[in-house]
Amino acid sequence: MDRPNWAPESIDVERPSVARMYDYYLGGSHNFAADRAAAQAMIAAVPDAPLMAQANRAFLRRAVQFLVDAGVRQFLDIGSGIPTVGNVHEIAQRLAPESTVAYVDVDPVAVAHSREILAGNDQTTILQEDLRHPDRILHDPRIRKLLDFDAPIAVMVVAVLHFVPDSDDPAGILATLRDAMAPGSYLVLSQASDDGRSDEERREADQIYRRTDNPLNVRSRSALTRLFDGFDLVDPGVVWVPQWRPETPEAAEDAERAVFMGGVGRLGG
Repeated sequence: MDRPNWAPESIDVERPSVARMYDYYLGGSHNFAADRAAAQAMIAAVPDAPLMAQANRAFLRRAVQFLVDAGVRQFLDIGSGIPTVGNVHEIAQRLAPESTVAYVDVDPVAVAHSREILAGNDQTTILQEDLRHPDRILHDPRIRKLLDFDAPIAVMVVAVLHFVPDSDDPAGILATLRDAMAPGSYLVLSQASDDGRSDEERREADQIYRRTDNPLNVRSRSALTRLFDGFDLVDPGVVWVPQWRPETPEAAEDAERAVFMGGVGRLGG
């Protein structure tokens, strides 16, 4: 296929990317035929897949609004994906213009587009790095220049941890991030859960994502809750993402269809 001018030469356009599949679910245009085919296969197996992405993006928006109201003005969004409407900096800086936001993603297309969108905004930055290397993120000079880790910060790990297998020690990754955060900081976490899904749906979703650059590692509510070790969960705790502080009661109906569970934790002290 012809390579669009926004796609770096280093990426394999024939191999599906979870970041570009997510962009497709959200109605974005930065995806290739291989991504669309994999996303459509996922929708055939799990028809609620676009709803899942949209519900998760709405959770991120409500979480950022909560954090700004709580006085947070620094955000580290790891696994930020391809820029689409409703990014962290758009929400935070609309509510509190002084907010600073650092994005981190491993996908080169996501990083390339972030650089384009963030050009001229000196209160943001984008770093290409893997969540599985938190020390590299924390010590990168671009991150350290923008964010003050001696003051409260919100670390966002939204819709990405299900691509980190247990063998890569997600609890250890989050502990490294936690240990770098000042008291009064927050962790925002969401990921796909297999609670309430049929065995057939689990198998089909697993097979589809094994074709991508990131196989799927779903987790239960109890497993996700354990990942908030060291944080005090903010009410209502770890729930289906539409149930996290919904704007209307109707928005939380049939919440399990969203597949994603999430929560927000505060670091005490």
